Amino acid sequence: MRLFIAFEIPEDIRNILIAVQDKISFSGKATKTKEFHLTLKFLGEVDEGKVPALVDALSEVQFTRFEASLSRVGAFPNANDPRVVWVGIEPHENIGAVQQQVDACTQKLGFEPDKRFHPHLTLARIKFVDNRKELKGCIESINVPEASFTLDSFKLIKSTLTPQGPVYEVLESFSAQQALSRE
Repeated sequence: MRLFIAFEIPEDIRNILIAVQDKISFSGKATKTKEFHLTLKFLGEVDEGKVPALVDALSEVQFTRFEASLSRVGAFPNANDPRVVWVGIEPHENIGAVQQQVDACTQKLGFEPDKRFHPHLTLARIKFVDNRKELKGCIESINVPEASFTLDSFKLIKSTLTPQGPVYEVLESFSAQQALSRE
């Protein structure tokens, strides 16, 4: 089964992301609304028998809930040759700390460590572009509305690829250890 570990994104933030998606002009395929998630680690194909050990290992990740916010639009590998258009997420430190723990837990089970982590939400995967310069200008001109949201649990998610796109199923949820104080 194909697995990844991610924070799910609240619906109000997904609606903002859809509005940002609508500002991108390109020939390509946009990620569907339900597909917005902040991936901590993509595991790939995993034997079903490894799932209980994976759940046990991920249960050891400790974090407190925290606020995150949308930052800017960017592209991988870069705006001159975009394959993926994304919105960044801040603060990197909190998300990075959770990701490092996830990475350490999964390494103990034989998964490769991530080489580089960049917290982001994928807006679109680019298949074909007629005018890269035009797309670069578009990416650089998009203003992302200020928006923050709480990250209080991450999920182990099964991804089944279908002709209509991936279908996601949450296998397990892992919650923060304490509540976020609000004034």
